[in-house]
Amino acid sequence: MVLAESKLRVGVIYGDPANHEYVYMPGSELGVKDPVCVYEADGMREDIDMHEALRLIRVRSLKPARHPVWGESSC
Repeated sequence: MVLAESKLRVGVIYGDPANHEYVYMPGSELGVKDPVCVYEADGMREDIDMHEALRLIRVRSLKPARHPVWGESSC
């Protein structure tokens, strides 16, 4: 999960477009020591901490993805 954390910290969006599910770090949080990430699923949007973001990426098997609004991951 170290790789997933480092990718989140540089702007990579993780998701499952088929299920409309995404985890990402907003640009305003890049470079912050304890950033807030965002989890989106079925029209719901929730702020989560890094630990929960990494847990969701792991258990939901999320991969780098294109977000329908924010577009491609930065990496």
